Amino acid sequence: MKRKQIRKKRIFLLTVGCLGLALFFSVKKGRPVRAQEVSYALSAAQEKEESNKIHNHVFIGTVDVSGMTAEEARGAVQAYVNQLSGDKVTLVNKDTGEKLTLTAGDFGLSWKDPDMVEYAVELGKRGNAVSRYKAIKDLNASGEHLPLSLSVDSEEIAGTLQEKCASFVSPAVNFGLKRVGSSFEITEGRAGYEIDEKKAEEAIRTALTKNWAGGDDTEIPLSVVKEEPKGNRESLEQVKDVLGTFTTSYATSGAARCKNIANGCRLINGATIYPGEEFSTLKAISPFTEANGYELAGSYLNGTVVESFGGGICQVSTTLYNACLKSELEIKQRQNHSMIVNYVKPSMDAAIAESSGKDFRFVNNTDAPIYIEGSTVGKSITFTIYGCEKRDPNREVSYESETLQTIDPVGVQVTMDATKPAGFARVTQSAHTGYKAQLWKVVKENGQQVSREVINHSSYMPAKKILTVGTAGANPASLEQLKAAVATGDEATITQAAGALASAPQTPEQTPLAAAQAAVVAANAQAQAAVQSGDPNAIAAAQAAQARAAAALAAAQAGTQ
Repeated sequence: MKRKQIRKKRIFLLTVGCLGLALFFSVKKGRPVRAQEVSYALSAAQEKEESNKIHNHVFIGTVDVSGMTAEEARGAVQAYVNQLSGDKVTLVNKDTGEKLTLTAGDFGLSWKDPDMVEYAVELGKRGNAVSRYKAIKDLNASGEHLPLSLSVDSEEIAGTLQEKCASFVSPAVNFGLKRVGSSFEITEGRAGYEIDEKKAEEAIRTALTKNWAGGDDTEIPLSVVKEEPKGNRESLEQVKDVLGTFTTSYATSGAARCKNIANGCRLINGATIYPGEEFSTLKAISPFTEANGYELAGSYLNGTVVESFGGGICQVSTTLYNACLKSELEIKQRQNHSMIVNYVKPSMDAAIAESSGKDFRFVNNTDAPIYIEGSTVGKSITFTIYGCEKRDPNREVSYESETLQTIDPVGVQVTMDATKPAGFARVTQSAHTGYKAQLWKVVKENGQQVSREVINHSSYMPAKKILTVGTAGANPASLEQLKAAVATGDEATITQAAGALASAPQTPEQTPLAAAQAAVVAANAQAQAAVQSGDPNAIAAAQAAQARAAAALAAAQAGTQ
C-alpha cells in the first residue's frame, strides 16, 4: 500500500512539473496552453515511469517496434531478418548469362547491430525533463526510423561459391599429345572458367547489405575469369625428336614390385610438359596406396628393408632421372637412396618418399613442349623424352659415375623373433656396402671433350647383414646362451647357438598358441614404431602385419578348442 502511494505521488509531481514546463513555454511565446501540449506533458511523465518500453512511432528498418520491450523488439527484428534469409537471390554468370538461384541465408545473412534496440528504448528518456519533453514531442510529430544494418559472412560466401556454383566453374584443358604407334596425335584444348571470388564477395555484400529490402527478384552478376588452355597445334607439331631415353631392368623382382613399377610408369606415361613448366614425379605417381594401384613390396627405411605400399617405385623415378639427364633438362630436386641400389651405378639414382618429401623434379628448359613416353616390357622399364631437338648433332653428352669411398659393413645384426620356432636362423637382409660417389657430366663436340663437370654428390650408408633367429619354445637358459652368442658379433657362433635351441627342452608354455600371442605382441610393437616414425608406408605395412598376426592367433585359438 505504501509503495502505491509513493508511486502515485511521484507521478503527480512529474505531471505537475511537466505541466509547468508546458505553461512556461506557452507564456514565453505569448499564447495560451494548448491541449496537445498538456497531452505531451502527461505522456512524458508516464514515459518516465514506463522506461522499459519503446516509445510509439519508432521503427528499426521497416519493423515497427512501438510499445515493445527490448526483448520483444529484438525478437521482432530477428524474425524479419530470418524472413529475409529465406528470400531468393539469383547469381548471374556475366560471361555466359547462366543463372543460379539460392537464398540470402546461403551467404550468412545476419543482423549486424542488435544493440540498436537499446538505443530505441532510450529514445525520449534521456536528459532532463525539458529534453525528454521535446524528444517525445518530436517522436509524436515525425517518428524515428532507425537503420537496420545487415551483414554477410565471408566464409559462408566462399563455401557457397565453391559448393553450389560448380556449374560456373570448369578447369582449362590444355592442348596435349597422344602417342599412336610411331607418331603423335594432338588433342584439342578447352578454355576454363573460374569465379573471381574477391569480386564476387564484394558484389554479394553490396547487394545484400546496402539498403536491401528483400524480395525474390534480386539478381547479382558475378565476374568469371577465363583461363586459356596451354599450348596450341603449332607448338605441339614441333614434338617429333627423341631428346633422351633410358632403360633399367628389374629381372629379379617379385610380382608385387613388378606391379608397382608398371603402375608408376603408367601414371607418368603421356605427360606433356610445356616450356618453363615443372614436373614433380612424386605428385604424378602418389599416393602410394592400394586404391592407387600399389601393392606391398620391399623398400628402404632407416637402413633396413621393410614392406610398404609402392615398394620399388624409386626405380621409376631413377629411370626417368637418367632420361632427363640425357635430354639435358633442368634438374630442380634429386636425392640419392639411403642405401645403394643395384639397377644403376652410384650417383645415378633418384629416390622419392612421401614421408620425407624426397622428390624428383625437373623443368622443361627447352623452347618447345616435351612428351614423356613410359613403357614396361619383359621386366624392363624405359622412359623416352620427345621434343624439338635443337642441339648440335656433333655434340655428345655422357655421364660417368665415380666412387670416392667404399665403406664395408662390420658385424651382423641379430633379430630375435618369437613367432619363429627355436632353431630357425636365416639371413633376412643381406649386407649393404656404403659408398660416397659423384656423377660427372661429360660433353664432347666433334669427338673432342669440351667440358667435364660434377652434377651431383651421393652418400650411401652401410648396413649390416640381418640374421633372424627364432625363439618360440626356447627355455630361459637356452635364451641366455643365445644372447651371449649374439654379444660376440660372430655369425657362425650365433648360428650354432640358434641351432642348439632346437634340441634344448622347450618350456611348456611355448605352444603354438603362445607363439601366436607373441606374434601379436611383436606386430603391435612394430605398429607403435611405425606410428612414431610417421611414415605412412611403414604404418600400412605394420597394419598388415597386425592383421596377419590376429589371423594366426585366431587359428591357434581354434586349434586348442
